[in-house]
Formats: sequence, structure tokens, C-alpha cells
Amino acid sequence: MDKVVATAADAVADVSDGASLAVGGFGLGGVPNVLIKALHARGTGNLHVVSNNCGALDTGLAVLLTAGRIARVTGSYIGANKEFARQYLSGELEVELIPQGTLAERLRAGGSGIPAFYTPAGVGTQVAEGGIPVRYDGRGGVAVASPPKEVREFDGVPHVLEHAIRTDFALVRAARGDRHGNLVFARSSRNFNPLAAMAGRVTIAEVEELVEPGALDPDAVHLPGVFVRRVVALSPAEAADKRVEHRTVST
Repeated sequence: MDKVVATAADAVADVSDGASLAVGGFGLGGVPNVLIKALHARGTGNLHVVSNNCGALDTGLAVLLTAGRIARVTGSYIGANKEFARQYLSGELEVELIPQGTLAERLRAGGSGIPAFYTPAGVGTQVAEGGIPVRYDGRGGVAVASPPKEVREFDGVPHVLEHAIRTDFALVRAARGDRHGNLVFARSSRNFNPLAAMAGRVTIAEVEELVEPGALDPDAVHLPGVFVRRVVALSPAEAADKRVEHRTVST
């Protein structure tokens, strides 16, 4: 039952080239930076990543993206990540863009054993009708476009069929965790972390504070340990390393 692994390098040692990863975080909040850096140091490439966004500034998944280690991204936001946009438009990177809520539900469904579901999100758009560029040809044209999806009416309202997401691995970050893998996330860092953890066949969690079993109030646990395979305890310096993307100060 003790799922603690000595180092982040040990935790990601079996993540091979071409693996699929569900990665928690939103912007800079709740991003498993230490595990991502360990994966970068290992040299793993051709990764298929499922995450809301692909890193911000020079942190998170941007470390792998800039190094050319990511082949495909399933996400909902490109934002101000200029390298993400450049690789996508130049045809270096495949991107599946989907609504943010749909992404969350596809991850949750994968972890819950639900193969697919219907949602009204995206009906009447290219999300349902197809045609969103998945890969550009590097000359301004589209090499691969998204296919049309099944649409069905429920109570007179059209819904689009979306398939669940399951990945080989999941990388998440928690504020507290015990040796059994039970996790607690801090405020907005909860974001996509529990959903990504559910979708991964092998889920690896970096935790800012490691506690002994029984120290966490069962009612306060956000993700039960049944979804977590490995736990890495961060050093105080690693736990405190949190950046702010847009710092504003009020007068």
C-alpha cells in the first residue's frame, strides 16, 4: 500500500516514447512541474498529451513542447503560448481542440468506465460538423481536419457524441497526500488534476506535503488513492516554487 517513490526520475522511468499523458493544471496552477522536468531529463519524446493548455511562460508542459518532445495535444486553450501556436500552424504539432467542459467530462468519463456520452456543447459548430484543423501542412493549408461526430436528439435538443479519454499515464500535483495515494488539492489547483488522475492507467502524483495514512480527514480527500499508483514527495524548495503568470497590484 505504500506508493511513495524515492525520486521523480524513478516515478517516470517507465514512461516510454509515444506514451499518452493526462496532465493536470490550469495556467500555472496545480501543474506537476517536477514530474515534467524529470520526463524532460529522461529524454522521452513523441508524447501525446491531454491537458487544458500546453504550458505557460517557460514552465510546465512548455518545457517538453519547446524541446520538441510532444507530437499531439488534446486540449481547449492555446492562449498566449507563442511556441504552441507556432508549432501548430507550421504543421509540427497535431492539436485536437475541444470545449473546456467537454475535455473535463471526457477525462472524468474515462476514469469512471463510461465509454462515451452526449453533450449539447459544440452542436452546430465545427466541433460537431468537423473541419477543425488538426494538423496544418506548413504552407497555410490543412493537412488533417477533425471528422464529423454523431449528433442525436434528446427531448428535442441535439447533442453531439463525445468519446471518453484514457491515457497510459497521468501526472498531477497535490497540496497534501498520504502514502496510500489519497490526495488533497489546494483551492484552484484542484482544476483538472482529479480528472486527469482518474483518466490515467498509471497515475503519478507529486505532493507538496507527504503525511502518514490516517492524517487526512476522509471527508477532505478530493481524490481517493485507488486512482493513484505512485507518489513523489517534493522538497520544501520544490513545493514553494510557484510562479504568477500575470502579477497585478492594486493601489
